[in-house]
Amino acid sequence: MREERITLKFMDGEELTATLAESFDPGKNDVEVLLEDTDIRLGYPLPDLICILFHRDPSSGELPPAKFDAMEEVETISGVRYQVNIPPRQEISGGFFAVPVDTGSPWLRIFFCNHGIKDRKNRKFLGDFLEAKGLVSPDEMKETLEVQQKLRTRRVGEIIAEQNDIPQETIDKTVANATDRGRALAKARIGDILVAAGLVTRQQVEEAISTQKDGKKKRIGELLIDRGLITEDQLLNALAEKFRLRHVDLEKIVPSQAALATLTGEIVTRLQVLPIEKKNDLLVVVTSSPTDPNLIDSLRFSANCRIELGVATRAQIAKAIEEYYPAATAPKDDVGTLIGELAEEVVTVEEEVEENRLSEADSQIIRLVNNILIDAYQKNASDIHFEPGIGNAPFRIRYRIDGVCRVAHQVSATFKQAILSRLKIMSRLDIAERRRPQSGKIMIRSGKRNLEFRLEITPSVGGQEDAVLRLLANAKALPLDDLRFSAANLKNFKDCLAKPYGVVLCVGPTGSGKTTTLHSALGHINTPDRKIWTAEDPVEITQAGLRQVQVNAKIGFTFQAALRSFLRADPDVIMIGEMRDAETAKTAIEASLTGHLVFSTLHTNSAPETVVRLIEMGMDPINFAEAMLGVLAQRLARKLCNECKQPYHPGRQEYEDLVLHYGKEWFELHNMPPYSENLTLMRKVGCDRCEGSGYSGRLGIHELLMGTENLKRAIKRQATAEELRHIGLEDGMTTLKMDGLAKIFMGITDLEQILRVCL
Repeated sequence: MREERITLKFMDGEELTATLAESFDPGKNDVEVLLEDTDIRLGYPLPDLICILFHRDPSSGELPPAKFDAMEEVETISGVRYQVNIPPRQEISGGFFAVPVDTGSPWLRIFFCNHGIKDRKNRKFLGDFLEAKGLVSPDEMKETLEVQQKLRTRRVGEIIAEQNDIPQETIDKTVANATDRGRALAKARIGDILVAAGLVTRQQVEEAISTQKDGKKKRIGELLIDRGLITEDQLLNALAEKFRLRHVDLEKIVPSQAALATLTGEIVTRLQVLPIEKKNDLLVVVTSSPTDPNLIDSLRFSANCRIELGVATRAQIAKAIEEYYPAATAPKDDVGTLIGELAEEVVTVEEEVEENRLSEADSQIIRLVNNILIDAYQKNASDIHFEPGIGNAPFRIRYRIDGVCRVAHQVSATFKQAILSRLKIMSRLDIAERRRPQSGKIMIRSGKRNLEFRLEITPSVGGQEDAVLRLLANAKALPLDDLRFSAANLKNFKDCLAKPYGVVLCVGPTGSGKTTTLHSALGHINTPDRKIWTAEDPVEITQAGLRQVQVNAKIGFTFQAALRSFLRADPDVIMIGEMRDAETAKTAIEASLTGHLVFSTLHTNSAPETVVRLIEMGMDPINFAEAMLGVLAQRLARKLCNECKQPYHPGRQEYEDLVLHYGKEWFELHNMPPYSENLTLMRKVGCDRCEGSGYSGRLGIHELLMGTENLKRAIKRQATAEELRHIGLEDGMTTLKMDGLAKIFMGITDLEQILRVCL
């Protein structure tokens, strides 16, 4: 097979350029690739992808693409638009192939996944469809376009003259006289001048302005119906053909209960839509306004589903809403009925806004932001990223779930400033400040549980502001046995915890589970006969029996200050959230040498590197060697979904790759599984529970460097990180990658996820 380069566009916004490992077959539901400049072969399921771009090879002499009648504009959920020709007679359930219109495009062809499509429309004008069907003549179409242009340019004075039988000359003369009398009147609005002159009332002016606004919004289809040239059914048929939508007769179908339950009565009434069908995460919704640019974004956010539109008449939709959502169409007595089930979600921050002065738009933004926060919490997100696009690009909201960012919602750009202002108000920040970073906290109540979010506002290019929320209420102390330690690491770590004094360090990048591990360790030794102090920023996990302190650098209450205070408060065990400076590290080591068990964290990549880093920070090698009990480096890797993962027998080449990553010498010394016909690994598949990703949840992979006598001697002579690593391996340590590969053989994860978090 000729090497064919492709670029994969992922649902989470990432992209990857690689080489096809085998011919692409969309019926297999995945694509196999070879990473560039390596022999690593990986498979990606189509549900993870938006589209696959096949590179054009200029040296191959490929002919320009053939022209097809079905030229379309395809917009993906990431907001990218492609002008393409669609070859006919494609029978692919999950997507379709297309050929770029531009013969100079770098792409030879494109495969679009259906779930990655936001909008798809024929490039022909609506009038072309209507004329082709013989519904309107070219002259009638031209006249209607002229009427539309006139409506868009009509002045208020013209409308007032027409609606109130006032000669246009009288209005023009009145305005001219006012202009002549001075600059102030010259800048006044025409309506104000006519009211002041006694020609019309204020109400008549407002009616004229309303008529002007309605006229500017008139679409060509509405004008054709108003003029009696076509019927609503004929217009919907043409729109359905243009946008490749279904024309639905609501009198002949019964919507499913699952579909009806996905959207609230308030949403369907406000948008005048009706959900009719739900298949997994795809919701089919009918509308009479398929050209509304914000409709799909609003529906996707409200339903948290992919949206497929169909069309039906306004009368049929209104009748169906009345039938299937009777409570929504019944008269409403108070505001409480309007907000319905959202009434239980209460924001607990104080705001300098009087409730009776909140506009309807304010109320919608408040509920919108509350729903995002609750939705993220319910989906176990650790972070929420608010990312405004440039200009009118959608306002993207991503959740970090299991360590991976995914696009959760895309909201119309018109809401971005209101949403960011709402976040600032909730966290008591300056809504007028848009040039500098700001930090704050948000507290909301969900049911009986308080949720705390840490907010960071960062100015970004184009005069925008990004916001990131860290959810501080997800973590909880877990038993040590539930942290997926290997048997040897669990025994050694418990041995460290059994010591009366010394230092235990947990290291790794932000979000690698260090705090959870240390709290599990504290829970293991938390007994009534021990006094345990902790200093944290912030306090994410609380445990009965611990005395926990929140540091506050703004008032000088740092980790160093907390540690000094703890040493005068009769401690047995001390936990310092992070060693941020040399003074804190020195004091912690001295505390461990005077009879205290000390826990802390550090941002380093591996256990041996941690030792070298502390020595370079100025720690005394002899003191540190005597104090060190163990250094635990860790990462969090995604687990294969237990509901859909499938066993398979790996090929010899795949097995050799795993041995190579582990290290052949250590693979044999650690008695790893030999290759045989019975060797079985697990691979990802994808199901509803894991949203097609093949992964659900995370597991820890660990590297525990114990303070053995050999290691202590090496620390005292200031050995390098590589020397310490070799001594650790000889004394029984397994590296992060080794521990991860061992869990691949246990069927818990796969190589892709281990390589994502380990070098």
